[in-house]
Amino acid sequence: MPEHQVTRTVGDAVTASAVGRAANVLAALLLALGEGSHQLSIVAERANDTTATADLSLSVGAAPLRVTHCAKEYVRFLALLTFALEYSALRHAVLVATTADEPFARACGWTVRAGWLHPMEVRALQEAVIPCPEVAGPRLLVYPAPALYHPDEPAEENTHE
Repeated sequence: MPEHQVTRTVGDAVTASAVGRAANVLAALLLALGEGSHQLSIVAERANDTTATADLSLSVGAAPLRVTHCAKEYVRFLALLTFALEYSALRHAVLVATTADEPFARACGWTVRAGWLHPMEVRALQEAVIPCPEVAGPRLLVYPAPALYHPDEPAEENTHE
């Protein structure tokens, strides 16, 4: 085999699939969250009991559609999201979206299961984002996360009612 040819493995195909799903997840998140300033945070628990985190600040506007973000944040966030969706080296991962609104910012969250994001229970997210009594922190209004459009599911499973 010539040196310039690359041998593809099953792992390469799984990772490539996860990269595609990560791009689809980001598009679905932008559609679900709509216009505004959003902070996306992902926390993943690795199989070796360590955690990895990544944040991505986005400003989304319409007419014409525009998304502004920091390239370095985007690459780190997309990489961790890809590994979470591929899930071979991770035990658990959650993604929380915080949107800057007045008088309170609002937050919703998803857990990663079976290669996609699924809405978290509001109570579990509420417990996770409430600051400790001794710690000053922003008050967040927690709301149910919208189900995200999944391009590989039939249309009837993608309805958002």
